[in-house]
Amino acid sequence: MRFFKIISVIVVLLVGAYALSMYYFVEDSKNFKIEKEIDYPVDKVFHQFNNLQNFTRWNNFFTNSQSIDIDYYTPYEGMGSAISYVDPKNDRDGEMFIRYENPNQTLRYQLFEDKNENPTLVDVKFKAVSAEKTKITWYVHTPKLSVLRRVENFWTEDRFAENIDKSMASLKNVLGNKVEKDNQMAAIKYDSLMVENEEEKLLLGINVSTSNKKDALYKNIVMNYNKVYNYVSMDLGKKEDEFGFPILLTDADNYKDKEVSYFLGIPLSKKMGITDNNFSFRSVSPTQNYIIYYKGSYAGRVKAIQQLIQKAKKDEMRFGDIRQVFIERPIEDQDVNVKLSLSVYK
Repeated sequence: MRFFKIISVIVVLLVGAYALSMYYFVEDSKNFKIEKEIDYPVDKVFHQFNNLQNFTRWNNFFTNSQSIDIDYYTPYEGMGSAISYVDPKNDRDGEMFIRYENPNQTLRYQLFEDKNENPTLVDVKFKAVSAEKTKITWYVHTPKLSVLRRVENFWTEDRFAENIDKSMASLKNVLGNKVEKDNQMAAIKYDSLMVENEEEKLLLGINVSTSNKKDALYKNIVMNYNKVYNYVSMDLGKKEDEFGFPILLTDADNYKDKEVSYFLGIPLSKKMGITDNNFSFRSVSPTQNYIIYYKGSYAGRVKAIQQLIQKAKKDEMRFGDIRQVFIERPIEDQDVNVKLSLSVYK
């Protein structure tokens, strides 16, 4: 009995010492700032922060769990927009609000976590360093913690900084794909033959062989595009701004064949585990291409392809496959909007 009394006294003394040290030497809340730069214009960066549907697609706080369920509330964008989230697997929930907005300059978030009545306040400031670079500064004020929980403040800033590092990497991928799409759309000059250097790409897609009779090929392309798109967007959970335009790879002159083989894929930033054996990854090496933009019936693309092949032969260049990049998603019985790229080399 005496032994237990001694242990109890020791425990009380330790808890008391801990409580006193927390009370006198550790602040009840934390204030800190984190700065980052990103190589994209301030208007494009800001839109990824003030639209909470965009924000939750790349912010690691929300993307690091497959079990999180998020509800969005009007107006969805800017001051007054809000979300609530529940993550049963990791036993967490909360609400987040945008309380203030000064377009392209400042946002204030309010985050309530796990039924805590005191919110975390985060002011985010945006500054255009140049036309293509933005500085982002987070000013964070954490809620007051009880004496017994103040030890959490020792790792709060490190945890927040780690989350931002991971989030910025995802944001760069999102903006990279979005800006690439915007730039391609703005640069389109139809029926003009041009030269372009294409970077390496990683495609997730499907291998197909099908008939080339009448409209059978295009119907097959539409069907398989829908398969790939649904797998990437639904099974893998990727959003439109997380991947590039769909690309169809095939032999340059197989439009003359009775049966056509092709690979149809969607560009992704990195490999990931896939559970469906119908789909596979394919790496596309950097190439120099002769390109031409074409809009019209799918059958009418043949004339544009022939122009590319004739140009390659005239320049005494050897050529490889033809890449058909669908600027607009292929839809049955509708015209296509594609970039045709013929890889060429000496």
